[in-house]
Amino acid sequence: MSKKGKLFAYKKPYNTKESDDLFFAAMKENCIFQYEHNADYKRILDKKGFSPYKDLNGYEDLKDIPVIPTLYFKKHEMFSMPKRKMLIKATSSGTSGNKSHIGFNFKSLWRGLRMVIRVTRYHHLLSFRRSRYVIFGYEYNRKVEMAIAKTAYGFTFFTPARSRDYAIRYDKKEGYKLDLENIKEKLIKYSKGKTPVRTIGFPAYTYFLLKQMKEEGLRIKLPKGSKITLGGGWKQFYAEKVEKEDFYALVKEVLGVEDKDIVEFFGAVEHPILWTDCRAHHFHVPVYARVIIRDPFTLEPLPNGKIGLINLLTPMVDSMPLLSIMTDDLGVLHEEKCPCGETSPYLEIIGRVGIKDIVTCASGAEEFLKGEEEKK
Repeated sequence: MSKKGKLFAYKKPYNTKESDDLFFAAMKENCIFQYEHNADYKRILDKKGFSPYKDLNGYEDLKDIPVIPTLYFKKHEMFSMPKRKMLIKATSSGTSGNKSHIGFNFKSLWRGLRMVIRVTRYHHLLSFRRSRYVIFGYEYNRKVEMAIAKTAYGFTFFTPARSRDYAIRYDKKEGYKLDLENIKEKLIKYSKGKTPVRTIGFPAYTYFLLKQMKEEGLRIKLPKGSKITLGGGWKQFYAEKVEKEDFYALVKEVLGVEDKDIVEFFGAVEHPILWTDCRAHHFHVPVYARVIIRDPFTLEPLPNGKIGLINLLTPMVDSMPLLSIMTDDLGVLHEEKCPCGETSPYLEIIGRVGIKDIVTCASGAEEFLKGEEEKK
């Protein structure tokens, strides 16, 4: 079995201390593969004077792998194998105007499936009891390649789905249309039954509907076993973002769902790792990934507790060089003790930096993009 295969077969999803050596070996294995199979990636590493053979000698060297900003993937396709070998293709939601195009081959998907099963089982999200799914996101359609739509649809298989209702519905003539009124009616209807309800999707749309229901004086209680799960971030609604405590209080007031039954996910189409918050609502670093917080101006690694750009690492994917990507999010890596008992550091996401800011302060992003444009 490859090092990557062993890492994604690891039984303890948050035992990062004991898995550091294996994570390093898997990252080196992936870096060499990408270097040998992707001409663009090889050019980037060569330009930076980085050799995956000579410069990766231990875990501490992972910080030296040249980062690729998510902005880069929104401008250029960067595949390490023919598209015909990719079983699934997806794009980012494109809220900034550009979309990342991502593809996964069978082995990458197999690793991802093992990770998802391990993580969801750990967080008690798998069940044989039927649920009604209310998705605050895009309706699944085979012709649509948005990763967020495919991911939300995938979440509806954590339990047998009795029904699926979408806030953003697909119309063949008009495309996607937001319909929160329909979701409100469905939540009221389902609150009168006994089948648990699981919501999944954008926290912004969830918040907007719950706020509207509160203003209308609507208070319901979802059936026992219901869960509110959130993912996808606030996107273009960052200005309307509220504190977690206020959001959770609104969920309890309007839907009757307690804090312990609210679960948040974090991730990116360019970083297909399932980050799931603990009962204290902290995103602990899973064994399948690592985080480096970097200075926005120098890109140098910052110590834990300092705010900087979030650099996400994972060796999961063969089909693309996604092993070290730079997001446009600001965050802090904490190492203090968590009430949940996990010893893995946890990531706090502070907010999003605009693309213009990323290009300005993260000079590496601008350099990569200019280099690609010159080749054309």
